[in-house]
Amino acid sequence: MIPVVTVVPLLTARLDLEPLRLDHAPEMASALADPALHVFIGGSPLPEPELRARYARMLAGPAEPGTAWCNWVLRLRATGVAVGTVQATVTGAAAEIAWVTGTAWQGLGLAKEAAAALAAWLRGLGIPVLLAHVHPDHHASAAVATAAGLAPTESFEDGERRWEWRA
Repeated sequence: MIPVVTVVPLLTARLDLEPLRLDHAPEMASALADPALHVFIGGSPLPEPELRARYARMLAGPAEPGTAWCNWVLRLRATGVAVGTVQATVTGAAAEIAWVTGTAWQGLGLAKEAAAALAAWLRGLGIPVLLAHVHPDHHASAAVATAAGLAPTESFEDGERRWEWRA
């Protein structure tokens, strides 16, 4: 059975994971403005109007029945600054997760903390498979996947290794 997925605020020791809103676009455009964030994933930073339009599409949800898009902005509780995002695409028996942290906040373990909280939330919903795709040279993202409880597989898609956890 496909669980009903409603995005809710999540808390970690240092972060507030806020369900995505359109008004996050200006500060997220700034937080994610470094082209270095796209070395492994491709593309380039989006200016605020384009990011707002992307967020509007994300908030409208997918056209596919039985699929849910779940998106959060990571806010550092100590400063109130938005520092990144986590997301999950839930399709019945699996959820694919992803994360990004602005370069100014990398190396602090924030992505690990957020991804672990997201994975715990998804497991609590009864999602039996969690997965992510990580570029084989992106060691920091591999560490985040490990912190979320995922393990590398021998499967690759578009040059990225599939990581997964199964109940």
